[in-house]
Amino acid sequence: MFSASSVTSGPVSSAYAALVARGALTADPAQRDAARLLDDVLVGLEAEKPKGLLGKLFEKPQAVKGLYLHGEVGRGKTMLMDLFFAAVPFKEKRRVHFHEFMDEIHAGMAAFRKTAKGKDADPVEAVVKPMLRSGLRLLCLDEFHVHDITNAMLLYRLFDKLFARGVTLVATSNVVPDDLYKDGLNRQLFLPFIDLLKSQVTVASLMAQQDYRRMKFSGQQVYAFGSGPEVRAEMDRLWLRITGGEAGVPGVVESIGRSIPVPLQAMGAARFGFGDLCEKPLGSRDFVRIAHHFDSVVIDGVPQMDRSKSDAAKRFILLIDNLYDRGVKLAASFAVPLEQLGLDDKTAFEFQRTVSRLIEMQSEEYLAKGLRDAHIETVA
Repeated sequence: MFSASSVTSGPVSSAYAALVARGALTADPAQRDAARLLDDVLVGLEAEKPKGLLGKLFEKPQAVKGLYLHGEVGRGKTMLMDLFFAAVPFKEKRRVHFHEFMDEIHAGMAAFRKTAKGKDADPVEAVVKPMLRSGLRLLCLDEFHVHDITNAMLLYRLFDKLFARGVTLVATSNVVPDDLYKDGLNRQLFLPFIDLLKSQVTVASLMAQQDYRRMKFSGQQVYAFGSGPEVRAEMDRLWLRITGGEAGVPGVVESIGRSIPVPLQAMGAARFGFGDLCEKPLGSRDFVRIAHHFDSVVIDGVPQMDRSKSDAAKRFILLIDNLYDRGVKLAASFAVPLEQLGLDDKTAFEFQRTVSRLIEMQSEEYLAKGLRDAHIETVA
């Protein structure tokens, strides 16, 4: 449950109230309380004077208590994290999906072990130092969920070093800290991390009244067929329903050292043209990043794909596979009925699976489910 918040009004609460005032959100007491707790964290961060590199490395910083916000899917955790992260006034902050962050840590450790120093030095310390050198003060992790032993055995060593150097953690999760890595192999070795985590964050449950993500799509036809202004108008209407009336702004998804432009994003949703995703040099890991970044994706202008669009067809297949595996909600406009999308003999079999998934992704059963924990494979 929520503890009393010392902040009655702050940037996160104000941003939340503005969304309610213009009809993008329905006021929810639990979400309002969570916004106040995020304002508390923000007040602490603003009051803490940043230290220089030498201070980060050699002085014991004053820790600012973070927040671990847990609750069922669709209750607004990601939306509140959006508001909080946007309100943080300094650049020494980072927001990333938990599994993406851990994959980066594993990749950094593996690379360090291959160096001359890697045989004797601590690889965890090696990956933490660059974060501290960058001045990192705030780490925001979406969907904190521990399911494999490699992460479970690493987390205490990693976060003990980050917390000791004054890095504040704000995380969202579907489970309480005590249920992390539940029934996992050698879980007793993981328990010290849970104690460490609870000592560094306020644990709060977001008991919102509605599954707002589900409400966006309830009773909606999520696909449109054909072309022209009528289809575009239908997709515009659906986009505004998904975003609560927010028109959206351009954004970027960072993926493996490059930036993927997002033409429009708002309220956890993204809108792309077909060419933005399937006629650019994007691959499976890029689509995984997108699937972890947004809970809903709108795609305009999916064409019929013949041999001249073979590469685009292959990317479209990969895109749908990753959105489906993650449980992302899809709305799209198609030039032709689903069964007529693929005309390329080389991708005919794969397209059968894609069409089957597209049919399922418009069903009430699929739209009613939450996001799935589709794990990103660690890069060696």
